[in-house]
Amino acid sequence: MVDSTPPTPTKVAFAVAGEGIEQVELTDPWNAVERAGYQPVLVSVEPGTVQAFNHLDKADTFEVNTTFDAAIVAEYAALVLPGGVANPDALRTEPRAVSFVKEFVASGKPVAAICHAAWTLVEAGAVDGRRLASWPSLRTDIRNAGGTWVDEEVVVDGNLISSRNPDDLPAFNRELLSALDAMG
Repeated sequence: MVDSTPPTPTKVAFAVAGEGIEQVELTDPWNAVERAGYQPVLVSVEPGTVQAFNHLDKADTFEVNTTFDAAIVAEYAALVLPGGVANPDALRTEPRAVSFVKEFVASGKPVAAICHAAWTLVEAGAVDGRRLASWPSLRTDIRNAGGTWVDEEVVVDGNLISSRNPDDLPAFNRELLSALDAMG
């Protein structure tokens, strides 16, 4: 008998705007996902490159693998939303990006957001009734959107994984990989 079950996706989408991505919040989970045998894919609004930052200083640029227009949620095992102040602030103004995030959250697949990335979840209407950690300045935004903000290194609430800042990356990566393992 032939197994007609579709294969579990092995790609992990990293959704970013064109600039302002906190580099370590992109590269650290990216490397963890890659080491675990998954294929990280950089998804952005436009093709080309995106500009990462080390806090307020320009850092490296990264090549976009696909755009939100071309990305299909069913092809990915998980979604990672890196922070940086400018990155999620710009991302939440892009309807295509917000729709992608909203669809991903609704899919039940893991969605991992760190630092300021919760802004995109707020814009996607994904925090109502959920517990999240983020950079402290997002506390009011999360509460106003119906979520519960907590000051913890990592929070797992259903398919949402969230952390406060780069210091939390070990716990963030651990929970992301655990969620991916549970899907496989």
